[in-house]
Amino acid sequence: MDAWNAAKPFVTGSLSGMIATCCIQPIDMVKVRVQVGAAEGLSTSPFEIAGRMAREEGVGAFYKGLSAGLTRQVVYTGARLGLFDIFTEKANATLSPGEKMPFWKTSLCALSAGGIAAVLGNPADLALIRMQSDTMLPAAERRNYKHVGDALFSITKSEGPGGLLKGALPTASRAMALNFGMLAFNAKAKDALADMGVAKGSNTQTFGASAIAGFFAAFFSLPFDYVKTQVQKMKPDPVTGELPFKGSVDCAMQQIKAGGITRLWSGFPTYYVRIAPHAMITLLAQDQVKKMWKGMGV
Repeated sequence: MDAWNAAKPFVTGSLSGMIATCCIQPIDMVKVRVQVGAAEGLSTSPFEIAGRMAREEGVGAFYKGLSAGLTRQVVYTGARLGLFDIFTEKANATLSPGEKMPFWKTSLCALSAGGIAAVLGNPADLALIRMQSDTMLPAAERRNYKHVGDALFSITKSEGPGGLLKGALPTASRAMALNFGMLAFNAKAKDALADMGVAKGSNTQTFGASAIAGFFAAFFSLPFDYVKTQVQKMKPDPVTGELPFKGSVDCAMQQIKAGGITRLWSGFPTYYVRIAPHAMITLLAQDQVKKMWKGMGV
């Protein structure tokens, strides 16, 4: 039972993230194409991109990379939600009876959990980005990964074990921003709604707080997600062998120089439609899974 109690927060997080990913994967696929299109001067209309994908690649294209996405949720979301629960439990233990958790403590728990989880989940996240953007490359340059295992093996073989951590810094930055917006503001929103008279633990409180958290998760994380996508999909110049960016900071500076600061929020409507529902579904699923464990007596 001790082993289960230790694993339960991570299992709960993994299940919640996988449920949300299965629902949101098609939107995530379009989001990546929008970001790649923005960087390469192509169309950024999600409707045009989705229509072209359906016509040229079939419905299955919207679920390309799902295996990597689910693998990422098991590791990344399981870790960031599980660690957040553990960190907040430890922080709550330091409070006086009846004292509410200060927002800065909740934020620190969210930021810490997000950063640690992102490094653990980076290999699967890298494989997901590569698989989603592969069909946009010229035929001769495509990697043609068969599944997440093939992607991870190919990356390790061609780029070394360190290649699996490519983009880890922007990934961690993005995860910390996402966790801050999603988990810190979810907790804050729940307290605010309770103060307004909404019953604690009710569906109204859970849904309302998750909707508020979804917006802040999208707003704070998009610039980091945009840079992460550009860094993880880059390939050496076939002539010079040089990479287009020296790192995440150089990538961000080049993007701002080319399109202004707002370029880092390219595709926000699509990203919001992808991140906000994912955050909401994850948080709602997490609440239901926790109720399921309680009902099962475990």
